[in-house]
Amino acid sequence: MKPPPFEYYNPSSIDAALMHLAEHGYDAKALAGGQSLIPMLNFRLAQPEVLVDLNNIAELSFIKPDENGGLRLGAMTRHHMVEKDPLVAERAPLVAEAMPQIATTQIRSRGTFGGSIAHADPSAELVAISVALDATIHLRSQSGTRQVNAPDFFLGMFTTQLEPEELLVEVALPPLPVRTGWALKEIARRPHDFALVGVAALVSLDDRDTVSSARIVLFSVGDGPAIAQNAAELLRDQSPTIDLIRAAAETASRDDVDPSSDIHASAEYRRQLVKVLTRQALEKALDRARAAAI
Repeated sequence: MKPPPFEYYNPSSIDAALMHLAEHGYDAKALAGGQSLIPMLNFRLAQPEVLVDLNNIAELSFIKPDENGGLRLGAMTRHHMVEKDPLVAERAPLVAEAMPQIATTQIRSRGTFGGSIAHADPSAELVAISVALDATIHLRSQSGTRQVNAPDFFLGMFTTQLEPEELLVEVALPPLPVRTGWALKEIARRPHDFALVGVAALVSLDDRDTVSSARIVLFSVGDGPAIAQNAAELLRDQSPTIDLIRAAAETASRDDVDPSSDIHASAEYRRQLVKVLTRQALEKALDRARAAAI
């Protein structure tokens, strides 16, 4: 298959890219790593009249420490750069843990951090992780900039708050609270396939070893990342016993998701995976939170 004809622009600055997007509006599409867009073009699932290639914009590729202890990542930062960067491992260990599980080495050499988030695939690890970490999405257009919290950014399957004339330019990750553990658990039919179900978990402990906060985000269970609010509330201000963890996992599978069946898995099987993977993720996150106090 070949893509339909399109007009092509290769700007070298953000301002030039924004000019093209503003000129062509809904007829234009920004090209980042191309690992999702190019197959969609070839299968005629997307037919933009204009492509604005971002790969020549050096100012969109960076990994920088934030003065508050967090991390800032440029939209065009390649997955393999994020995977290998020691600052990411130090300040955003949940991201570092996820990167090797994203597709294959070849795809990670081209795929971009911002491109994955802007694409908003409900099976994508970085979409769920950005919500779990309460990331701030920085958007820019010719009329100015705006910031959107990740939980509000995703509106549905492949749908976000990103307007046609806007670019996602940066993702800011806040610092983790002290004594916070993290974990990512997912299962797929084959290595490097999209997950049938995945779970990103963060758990923080106070000085009494009770749960001060918990965040559980599920992916591949609906049209977008699903926050397991009921399961998290069950854990909060409680001593995290084995029975409590199991109860939280059961709650997540019963009350926090409404998965559908497809050719890959039935809804019932997905609920079972949510229960098992949530328990595993919480156990691992709690082990890490406890180890942080030693």
